[in-house]
Amino acid sequence: MLWKLVSKKIIYLACNPGYVCTKCTHIRDERLTVEVKEHVIRSCRFLLLPVVRFLLKHGVTWNEFGELSKEAYVKVAREDYGIEGRPTNNSRVAMLTGLSRREVARVRDALLNGNERAAELQGNQISRILTGWHLDGEFTGEGGQPKDLPPTGPSGSLSTLLKRYAGDLPHGAIRKEMQQRGLIEELDSGHLRVLKRDFVYSELDPEIVRQLGVALHDHAATLEHNLDSNRPSARRFEAIANNERVTPRAVNAFQKLVESRGLEFLEDIDVWLTEHEIESKDDTNAETVRLGVGVYLIYDDSEQGLVQ
Repeated sequence: MLWKLVSKKIIYLACNPGYVCTKCTHIRDERLTVEVKEHVIRSCRFLLLPVVRFLLKHGVTWNEFGELSKEAYVKVAREDYGIEGRPTNNSRVAMLTGLSRREVARVRDALLNGNERAAELQGNQISRILTGWHLDGEFTGEGGQPKDLPPTGPSGSLSTLLKRYAGDLPHGAIRKEMQQRGLIEELDSGHLRVLKRDFVYSELDPEIVRQLGVALHDHAATLEHNLDSNRPSARRFEAIANNERVTPRAVNAFQKLVESRGLEFLEDIDVWLTEHEIESKDDTNAETVRLGVGVYLIYDDSEQGLVQ
C-alpha cells in the first residue's frame, strides 16, 4: 500500500501503481481535512494561552473576547471570501462562520459604523520623529549626529521636524509629551536636544498594549501567508532559533545578547526603510505598503514549545 500527494489530495494506491481507487479518494480527503482541522484547533488552543493570560490580567472577560472574535470572523469572511472583489453576503458569511444571519448583520453593521480603530496599525508618531531627527540630513550634523534644534525656523528647527514627521498631532502637545518622557531636553540657549534614539514605552502606557496587538497580528499574518498554498506572492521570511535544553543560568546573558544584536539589526533595517520611504509631499497618490521586521526573545519554562 502506498500514499501519494496528488493535487493536494491524498489518494490511495493499490498494489498496482496504475490503478487509482477513485471511490476511496473522497474518504481520504475527508480524513485528511479532519486531521488538519484537529491540528489547527490544538495549535489555536496553544497560541491562545498567553493571549488569555494577558486578557485576564487586564480585566477582559470571555463575553468581551467572544464579541471581538465574532467581529474578526465576520470581517475576514466578508473580505476574503467574496466573489470578484465584492464583500461576501450575509448568508454566505453565516454559512462560513456558524453565526446566524441576524448576528452576522448586527456585527457587520457595527463594523461599517466605524467600531474598528482605523489607526490600529499606524506607526507611532513619536518613533517617527526620533527616526527623522537621527537620520534626516536636515536635522543631523557631522558624522550623522542629531543636531540641537531651535524651537522655530524655516528649516532645521523643531517646528519643521514636527511638521514633517508628527502628522496631525499638535506640536505643543507632542513637544511636552517628549519632554515628560525624557526623550528631549531644553537647553539654556532655548534649543532642544534629543536624548534617546528609540521610544521605550512604560509598562502602563496604553501604547504598549496597542503594540502587542500589532506584533501578534504581524507575526500571525506572516505565518498564515506562508501556510496558504494559494498565496498571491512569495513566501515571507520567518525563522526561529531556539533550544529546549539551555541552563537557566544563561538567561541573563542571552537577554543581553539579543538586546544588543537585535537593536543593532533593527536600527540597520530602520535606515533601509527610511531610504525607501515615499515623502508624502512628493506624491500624495503614490501606492504604499507597511513593511518591516519584528524581533522577539523566546523564554519558555512551562509549555516547552510543544502543542498539546
